[in-house]
Amino acid sequence: MRMQQRLDTLAGREQYGQRFGTVEPVFGNLRYNKRRDRFTLRDRTKVNGQWLLFCLVHHIEKLANTGYAA
Repeated sequence: MRMQQRLDTLAGREQYGQRFGTVEPVFGNLRYNKRRDRFTLRDRTKVNGQWLLFCLVHHIEKLANTGYAA
């Protein structure tokens, strides 16, 4: 209920609209393109380490694709 009220405001819609351009593509790339839809480790610290490695690979690929590493 409170979330709906926040989204109904102009600022809320604008902020939520930015999410699709910043956050969602990262999860989509990791989940569908890289097929990383589950963790292979157990324990919060191990899963966090695995997630950070996934993100590191994602960012390195972004840099390589933009020609930054050349």
